[in-house]
Amino acid sequence: MGIIFLLSLIVYGFTKESYNTIESTSIWVRNYFGYFYLYLGLACVLLLIGIAFSPLGKIKLGKKDQKPVHTLWAWTAMLYSAGMGAGILLRAVQEPVFMQQNPPFPSSNTPNILALEFTFYQWGLTAWAFYGLFAMIVGYALFVKKKKVLVSSTIEDTITYKPARMGIDVMTIITTVFGLIAAIGLGTTQINGGLTHVFERNFDISTTLLLAIVISSIAFVSVWKGVNKGIKILSKLNILLTLALLVFIFVTSDMGNILWSFAKASLQYLIDFIPMSIAIGSYDPGIEFLTDWTFYYWAFWLAWAPFTGIFIARISKGRTLRQLLLGVLIIPSLGTFFWFSVFGSSAFQLIESWGNYQNEFDNVFSSIFKFFEHYPLSTVLNLTTILLLISFLVTSVDSAVFVLSMFSDKGKKEPSKMHRLLWSVFILLGALAIILLGNAKPEINVLIAVQKLLIITSLPFAFFMVAMATIFLRELINDKKAPL
Repeated sequence: MGIIFLLSLIVYGFTKESYNTIESTSIWVRNYFGYFYLYLGLACVLLLIGIAFSPLGKIKLGKKDQKPVHTLWAWTAMLYSAGMGAGILLRAVQEPVFMQQNPPFPSSNTPNILALEFTFYQWGLTAWAFYGLFAMIVGYALFVKKKKVLVSSTIEDTITYKPARMGIDVMTIITTVFGLIAAIGLGTTQINGGLTHVFERNFDISTTLLLAIVISSIAFVSVWKGVNKGIKILSKLNILLTLALLVFIFVTSDMGNILWSFAKASLQYLIDFIPMSIAIGSYDPGIEFLTDWTFYYWAFWLAWAPFTGIFIARISKGRTLRQLLLGVLIIPSLGTFFWFSVFGSSAFQLIESWGNYQNEFDNVFSSIFKFFEHYPLSTVLNLTTILLLISFLVTSVDSAVFVLSMFSDKGKKEPSKMHRLLWSVFILLGALAIILLGNAKPEINVLIAVQKLLIITSLPFAFFMVAMATIFLRELINDKKAPL
């Protein structure tokens, strides 16, 4: 908390200087370690698929006769709300359209299919593999080996030096906090964009700061009530609202074209997955494109892996590793693919009907609201999206605060409410700092600041993920509980 508080103070006092330092450091990381992020992502996907289909997949997180604590519906709703949330609203239209207008690499497919394929790539198996790897390792330590909810507990049998283990926990907490405040900064800025669009007046940075305070306060109430009373209820509400929005756009658009695009792009994604994952040959979009998109996304998923993975582990008691891994990889990926197919394909048809695209969907913070202008009940759709953004952000924040509280409260499964209060306050301080950082210069925004920051802060954790996975795999194979 002291480190986070100090860094926040530095940003408050030296905003432009802080941004310049972050910018130069991010360039260094990109040049030397950018492709490492890609290789790590591919390795995680292959490892999880291998474990899921091996005899190791039969291992249950809990006792042999333990039944899953949560139904598949509740489990899916909570993991999706915590793992993706507001991001799918932020990028629903803007990202597929950008990929269509700026193809990442040459392809025999149409620009529409290539755009969806590359969007799937950035939101699909790799993102959930980072989460699933962490969930598996922590879940095994928690429910099979009966250890505390601490990242260091997953490697304590190999690394016995206490200061080193404490450093690992501190690094995990800081990585988690940066990932979370990045999401709050992006989400609140998009809500601001939605309010500006709906009410046709300019809401400035003070509104964004106020939104961050409101969302953090609601999240604190939710996390104070706990998983079952607060987080689960809000997660189910999120999924219901998201499905309602998705179904409305689907049935009022060209459903046949959407379904065909979904199937074609999904198949092409599976065919091209490995060459895209290592950016080889004609599948290499170039260093600048990768930095703005893929490196940033991989860094974002890595930053979210600790709290999302631990949260998924905590709600997965009673499931086998196979159920956990395949569920985490397949269910949310397919849901995300269909989401982008609906919004992306519909946006492509709008652009085609116009005959001339004038960058209407270029602004990441307002694109979805401009998209809704071309549908019935646009005001209702916009207000629903704003409500959904708030709700998704709340569930992401309350999930993360709960996990951070477990970290700091000696790994307890039910951390004290004082820890939940403290983390809610410190997350808010960090979120306010990132919003200010995103307004440090006229030519940048919160998204640019977040991209550069996360590429830096996720790097140490990326190296730790390699060590943690190696240690876990060795222990899992040697463990007597493994049915080999």
